[in-house]
Amino acid sequence: MRKDSRLSRMLHVLIHMDQLNAPATSEKIASMLNTNPVVVRRTMAGLRDKGYVTSVKGHGGGWSLATPLSNITLLDIHNALGESSVFTIGLSDEHTSCPIEIAVNQAISDVLIEAEALLLERFRDVTLDVLAVGFADYPLNQKEI
Repeated sequence: MRKDSRLSRMLHVLIHMDQLNAPATSEKIASMLNTNPVVVRRTMAGLRDKGYVTSVKGHGGGWSLATPLSNITLLDIHNALGESSVFTIGLSDEHTSCPIEIAVNQAISDVLIEAEALLLERFRDVTLDVLAVGFADYPLNQKEI
């Protein structure tokens, strides 16, 4: 089962961006994340559409924060990335008429819904500036933005 690491990766990028004095290019971000600049642009576009980052094309351009980290929550970024499920546990669908499978799936589904609601509520309470505490003097290495 593949995990979705977009939230943690974008939080990492946004906190680094907060420390920069210049925009970060898609290429620099891609290098830091070991991915393709096209993937970065597509992901960052969702954050731009929600007003968390801005982009400037051309020489000297790149991505910059559009709002302070103190005004952005984990939930904001989770939602901007497309509101994927926070859990990758799947329900069985091999015996859909079996009463035991139906009962098991219902129990798992109910617990996952409740757990996800609690987690997302907590995401609402955590701003990105809290995650960045202690990193103000963190030296960026050349591979990082």
